[in-house]
Amino acid sequence: MSLEFRHIAHAYGQVRALEEISFTAPRGEITCLLGASGCGKSTLLNLAAGLLPVQHGAILIDGEVLADNHSSPPPEARPVGLVFQDGALFPHMTIAKNVAFGLPRGSDVGAWLGQVGLEGLGDRYPHELSGGQQQRAALARAMAPGPQVLLMDEPFASVDIVLRRSLRRDCRRVLRKRGATVVMVTHDPEEAIDIGDRIAVMEGGRIVQFGTPQELYDAPAVAGVGALFRGAQIVSAARVEGGLDTPFGIWPEASVHGALPEAEHLQVLAYADECDLVEDPGGLAVIDLKPLGAATRVVLADASGEAITVICSDQVLGDKRYRVLPHPGTLRAFAAH
Repeated sequence: MSLEFRHIAHAYGQVRALEEISFTAPRGEITCLLGASGCGKSTLLNLAAGLLPVQHGAILIDGEVLADNHSSPPPEARPVGLVFQDGALFPHMTIAKNVAFGLPRGSDVGAWLGQVGLEGLGDRYPHELSGGQQQRAALARAMAPGPQVLLMDEPFASVDIVLRRSLRRDCRRVLRKRGATVVMVTHDPEEAIDIGDRIAVMEGGRIVQFGTPQELYDAPAVAGVGALFRGAQIVSAARVEGGLDTPFGIWPEASVHGALPEAEHLQVLAYADECDLVEDPGGLAVIDLKPLGAATRVVLADASGEAITVICSDQVLGDKRYRVLPHPGTLRAFAAH
């Protein structure tokens, strides 16, 4: 079933946490809420879960209102499962009893443990499992009652990075097999790309772009999205005759992909691997060199100390100065706000 957020706004006292949030998490897909701490993504998840009352707007499941400012059922009355960052397993219960909690007597708990790769571990207690195994158990417990929607709040944050990659891919396989509609909070762009079918990028309590990972990667709507998904650097610029005036020199207009916005002040996305360095005695100083196998990461700075990174295969000398030249058609420009 689809989960829709319609005109959601929320405040904590005088602090506005969410502003006019509207989007739909499609049936059977994994939708990631991506953004930095404090952008409002956990608040949005808690509203859907019933842990916070809806102040403005409505939350709908398959077009039917689940909660609004007139009616807010408690979590246990919602067709929604929850998976938290730490798993939140009952420490005094075995894994099998954790999964069976709240299910009808005689439910096939073993089948659920098998689905998440925990066969034969039902008699163990949470403290006897690894962090990844605990998260698998938490996933099984959340899915066992057959929720129409599964909400996940940073579910892989407590495990190491190598395990995190395999765990999220295993979870994606299980979730897609079950046909669950999932909304997952994360602050990690790599994780959002890896597990999400769609991504809602949040900044300052608003959604700045919603789309597939490919759409966000290929056509960022704002500079911040491009910086998240391709590691682009945001460079301030001003329009001048025939080009862009940046802290790193004048860049030709031909460097920009598409038309320049009709604005005097711009934010430009510059990609480290799509720039060349040209030796120039009046250019930028090299402040760091880091070999990366076949290429070298070069960090350069202007007189004020503002830095830019270039990855290149040419030999670069630390005692030389260089001019940065973006490749034609590689910069993306946005009006500065």
